[in-house]
Amino acid sequence: MSLVSGPGRAQSAGSGLPPALQLVVEKHVQYIQNLDKRKDELEYWLTEHLRLNGIYWGLTALHLLRSPDALPRQETIAFVLSCQHEHGGFGAAPGHDAHMLYTVSAVQILVMVDALDDLDNYGRQGRYGVGGYISKLQNDDGSFAGDEWGETDTRFLFGALNALSLLRLLSLVDVPKAVAHVQACLNFDGGYGVSPGAESHAGQVYVCVGALAIAGQLDLVDKDRLGGWLSERQLDDGGLNGRPEKLQDACYSWWVGSSLAMIDKIHWIDKDTLAKFILRCQDTELGGVADRPGDMVDVFHTVFAIAGLSLIGYPDLEPVDPVYCMPKKLVDRALGR
Repeated sequence: MSLVSGPGRAQSAGSGLPPALQLVVEKHVQYIQNLDKRKDELEYWLTEHLRLNGIYWGLTALHLLRSPDALPRQETIAFVLSCQHEHGGFGAAPGHDAHMLYTVSAVQILVMVDALDDLDNYGRQGRYGVGGYISKLQNDDGSFAGDEWGETDTRFLFGALNALSLLRLLSLVDVPKAVAHVQACLNFDGGYGVSPGAESHAGQVYVCVGALAIAGQLDLVDKDRLGGWLSERQLDDGGLNGRPEKLQDACYSWWVGSSLAMIDKIHWIDKDTLAKFILRCQDTELGGVADRPGDMVDVFHTVFAIAGLSLIGYPDLEPVDPVYCMPKKLVDRALGR
């Protein structure tokens, strides 16, 4: 799947809301289906390092739009497995180095297309190979490296718990140590950063609160303080930003919204104005969603904008799980709940 932007743009910031602006579901489905048909464009190849993530983003959006079969299942499975290394981890595309983030996307894709048996039967070392790769990236302080080169980030910790829980292999890592590391990243404002002492950011709040949710430790969150910080991310036009003094961005509909949902504070933001902001970020002619009105659309902002709409109960969307950013019914199936 291509990560190229465009070809369309969201409507301009000054155009206002058409009288009956709705989510253009069919246009978005077609936009995602067409992403892999743009191989004659340079940007297609320049974004190869995000290919596996892009499939996760597109497939998730299609599921939430209730078009789960819009991408060919067998081709999807075959491509994912072609990205796997002998040690169990996954790269962004065949021949790319393995990394935690690509490995998490691979697991999420295989769960959504109900293909974990294919991983066991045709993958390299099956799901235990994947679990082993992830577990070896945990450090003594509970944090996780992204790959063999050792960069640490709370995104990688959340990704590890996310993928391992979906594989039902969470016992392979030291969860209490991971929780302790998350708590070390807690700031005075109730938010979380990329590492201890780092600035609070809505994206890092999502991964840290999500990790605590998977670990069954949401009781450690100061929900009122964090809920206050998150609700202050909403600007006058309804959009959300990731930290103070930054521009609104449709993808924060997910990072902020899901964090609020996990701590039962989603009602602390104005859902109607948020929905209107997201709908203004659509390309209503060619499909796709941009970061803000007037900008180029891309699949990254498309999925997280649609997931944000699902969170706030927008009509006719598949309910999304606020921890995993996958259809709730598929997460429930994977976790056996």
